[in-house]
Amino acid sequence: MKTVFITGASSGIGAALALAYAEQGAVLGLLARRRDVLEELRLSLPNADRHHIYAVDVTDHAALANAAKEFMAAVGEVNVVIANAGISVGTLSEHAEDLPIFDRVLQTNLIATVATFSAFINPMKTYAGRSDCRLVGIGSVAGVRGLPGAEAYSASKAAVISYCESLRVELRGTGIRVVTIAPGYIDTPMTRDNPYPMPFLMPVRRFSVAALKAIAGGESYRVIPWQMGIVAKILRILPNWLYDPVFARARRKPRANNM
Repeated sequence: MKTVFITGASSGIGAALALAYAEQGAVLGLLARRRDVLEELRLSLPNADRHHIYAVDVTDHAALANAAKEFMAAVGEVNVVIANAGISVGTLSEHAEDLPIFDRVLQTNLIATVATFSAFINPMKTYAGRSDCRLVGIGSVAGVRGLPGAEAYSASKAAVISYCESLRVELRGTGIRVVTIAPGYIDTPMTRDNPYPMPFLMPVRRFSVAALKAIAGGESYRVIPWQMGIVAKILRILPNWLYDPVFARARRKPRANNM
C-alpha cells in the first residue's frame, strides 16, 4: 500500500493530488495550516479513516519535522513526499514594504521544501532499496525565466528547480528519486485572480493525473501541461535582447499590498 505525504494539501494542486492518490488506495499524510479545511478534505476522500492530517505552517520547521515523524510512526515506510506548499503574489523590490513578503514567499516556497525533504531523507535511505521512494518538488514555469512583477515567486521557483536538481544528483544511487514538477497555468484558487491571459490553462484534475504518472515513473523533470514544456524550452534559449522588451510589457500579478 502506497503512503504519501503532501504539504499545502488543503486546496488547489495539493488537494487534487490527495484525491488522485486516495483513489489509488494510498494512505495519506496531509499537511496545511487550516485544520478545519484539512478535516473536510480528509472526510471527502476514499478510505477517509486511513488518512492523517497535520495543521502546521511549513515555515515552522520543528512542527513540520514532528508531523513527519508522527506520520512515519503511524505508517512505517513513506513512498512519496510532495513539497507542494507555496505562495504566489506580486512583489516589487523598489517597495520596502514588500521585503517581508519576499521573505515569506522564499521561506514558504523554497526553505520549506528543504525542511520537508530533510525530515524524510535519512529514514527513506534505510528502505529505498526495497521500496519505490520519491521526493517531489513543485517548481513552476515561472522559475524558468524571471517574470516582471513576480520577483519573489520567480526567484523562489527557480531556486526550487535548481535545489531539486542538486538533490537529485546527490541522492543518485540511494534508491530515492527526486522528481521536479513544473506546472504551467493550472486552474486553482492561486491562478483565478491573475489579470492576464493564461495560455494552455489546465484543469487541476487533469494536472494531478499527469503528475502522478510522472512521479510513478521517477521522471527527473516534467512541465505540465506539455504545451508549456515547449514554451519553457523556448524561454530558456530566448536571448535577453528579445526577451527583455517583450516581457517588460507583460501584465503583472497584483502586489499583496494592492490586492
